[in-house]
Amino acid sequence: MSRSAVLLRSTIPAIDTAPQIGNNDPRWFISGWQDAEVLVMTSRQRLLAAMRFDEVDRIPVASFGLGKLDQNSPIARELITRTDPFIEVHVPGDVYYGAACERESWTEGDITTTAIHTPLGNLTQRVRTTPITSGVIEFPIKTPEDVERYLSINYVKPEVDATPFHRRKAEIGQEGLVLAGIPTPVCLPATMLSPETFCLWWEDHPELLLMLTTLFSARVNDWVDRLCKAGVDGFRLIGGEYASVQLGPSGFDALALEQDSELVDIIHRCNGIAYYHNHGPVMRFVERFARIGMDALDPLEAPPWGDADLKRARELCGSRVAFVGNIDDMEILEKLPFEQIEPIARQRIESGGDRGFILGGTASGSWTEKAARNFMRLVDVAESYS
Repeated sequence: MSRSAVLLRSTIPAIDTAPQIGNNDPRWFISGWQDAEVLVMTSRQRLLAAMRFDEVDRIPVASFGLGKLDQNSPIARELITRTDPFIEVHVPGDVYYGAACERESWTEGDITTTAIHTPLGNLTQRVRTTPITSGVIEFPIKTPEDVERYLSINYVKPEVDATPFHRRKAEIGQEGLVLAGIPTPVCLPATMLSPETFCLWWEDHPELLLMLTTLFSARVNDWVDRLCKAGVDGFRLIGGEYASVQLGPSGFDALALEQDSELVDIIHRCNGIAYYHNHGPVMRFVERFARIGMDALDPLEAPPWGDADLKRARELCGSRVAFVGNIDDMEILEKLPFEQIEPIARQRIESGGDRGFILGGTASGSWTEKAARNFMRLVDVAESYS
């Protein structure tokens, strides 16, 4: 291993227990590591360096989360230790309805009904739960009148509680990168309306979708700014796919491009990491993603599940955004023998390149121990390129 591909752990500022900003920027402390003498990078350093397009000791291998594994199980511990995982944390706070909105829920059979009380009458949501999954079968906003009901709610900002983030970050330490999961502005109309209504309203009521997105943008921006000031230094931004997959380029441009750029700017002003999640076909959008300014993008699904061509995507984006992906964790890592997985991994590494690329899955959250063990074996493949 060359001297330029290693890092002294003792040179790292103590950023993992301090919420301050400034020189504790999680991207800042990698600078200058090439002058170190010995020892490989930690997972956290490796991931952050890859997102900066800095040289790494080896290409990071990262699952997103722990799939269906018990986070306290030996296999989860082994996966965290052996690979370079991204770990998502839920931070409390309801930015959809606020802290004062009154709701009541009841369950009959397999259906849970929630009544959201507003000054203009109730909004109603129903969720069906089966032994396998659950899904919304009635969405709160169904008509333009429901939008008026929603807007009549007295919105009270949720309190910021960064405790779960700091606790998990302390548990993971240098063995991964912890991110707070945050909805992007388009999530308000996209999740309060049914998918069908959301798409139809883009044709029939685009002004309502834009108004709801703009409203939610202000709420999310304020919430994230307060989380940053509470020491949260990494965010996973979720929701862009509602616009890209369901509405296409014009919808993405109207409901995501500017709004998500503002959100990323807030995170970066506080020296945080903005990690962007967007399922579905992406090749029409990768240049737009790069313009948003995120640090990393996942999962860039390859055919037949998506259309991502890592080499072409890199040509389009240059060094503006790191890529995370794109070995399907349900159809490849969970199902195939490693003898078939290895050549796929090598092709992804060679297409992704040795800078700004993190070898990962596709963020399904549905994989088990078999995929976990294959993730671990991918480290050997990555090391063969060091």
